[in-house]
Amino acid sequence: MKKTFSVKLYNTKRNKKLRKPIEAAASIYNHCIALHRRYYSLFGKHLDKYKLQKHITKLKNDEQYAHWKAVPSQAIQDITDRIERAYQLFFKHAKKGKVKPPSFKKTKKYKSITLKQAGYKLLGDNRIKIGKKIYKFFKSQDIEGNIKTLTIKRDILGDIYLFFACEVEDVSPMRVMTGKKAGFDFGLTTFLTSSAGSKYNSPLFFKEGSKKIKLAHRKLSTKKKRSNNSKKALIHLARVHKKVANQRKDFQFKLARNLAQENDYLFFEDLNIKGMQKIWGRKINDLGFSQFILIAKYQCQKNGSQIHLIDRFYPSSKTCHVCQKINEALSLKDRSWQCLECSTLHDRDVNAAINIKIVGASTIGLGDVRPNNLAIAV
Repeated sequence: MKKTFSVKLYNTKRNKKLRKPIEAAASIYNHCIALHRRYYSLFGKHLDKYKLQKHITKLKNDEQYAHWKAVPSQAIQDITDRIERAYQLFFKHAKKGKVKPPSFKKTKKYKSITLKQAGYKLLGDNRIKIGKKIYKFFKSQDIEGNIKTLTIKRDILGDIYLFFACEVEDVSPMRVMTGKKAGFDFGLTTFLTSSAGSKYNSPLFFKEGSKKIKLAHRKLSTKKKRSNNSKKALIHLARVHKKVANQRKDFQFKLARNLAQENDYLFFEDLNIKGMQKIWGRKINDLGFSQFILIAKYQCQKNGSQIHLIDRFYPSSKTCHVCQKINEALSLKDRSWQCLECSTLHDRDVNAAINIKIVGASTIGLGDVRPNNLAIAV
């Protein structure tokens, strides 16, 4: 089982030593892309990655490319591997036109390098040796298992993070299954409504922070381009955006953890997020439905519960959960409605959550109604 652990390095002057190889890696990446394009225009195929690695190794001895020596050999291998995978994907879907070939990247937007089995060593406590330098990181969690790769990544604020991809033993958490299950319906007014009738409102963090974001944008627009003040204003803007993202993630992690601990089975609808973004735009991004599903999957795996998604085309809001009669006349404006068949009065969101629970449970053999192919197990 693969698991990734993330830690942040202390902010010190020594961290500049790690920014140099990332910038040099960007130069190597763009050089490789240029070679690939030239080779493809001449011969109609892409360069073999092993030949490319040998070519880069030879160029490192040239005075013009001496700064490439800051990039470890394994990081160069990872660069050529990523370009190779990107071209293979491009050639596979070239006729359909869905995938574009890899393109050049700006140095300031190039974020990371990856080391495999060499070039670093954990020294215990919160210290790590990368190359010949020793760095300290915030030990927010223990790094478990066998480390396969180490990714050194920087963000726009200048902070550097270490991502350890590890092979850990697949041990299922000890949990006494009670069979408790719940369905959940996402909404624009109420973030999440459960089949038990509970409603969870998500603060619109981007909307709440919009004044600070607009002010940061305004200050950035007044600065001379490429000046030190412009760089400071850009970092301030990035810091405001990062705070909004962290607030949203914190809220979703806490909510998903509570739901995974309270229920053995969680059922959600597989939403068409791209379609919703075209209609409601920024609000969908602010609510972060897709991110919440990913976090919920992680929390379920961690706590020993299960999560399932039902088919997006199932009319969960329009179907009466009592008699299964479908109300075709129901519109988005109707927040409550009465079934014409059994006269049951429904709260739109609660009814949808109950239907999601019924359909999801029945598909995996926990309910009475058994529709065909309406749930996707995750």
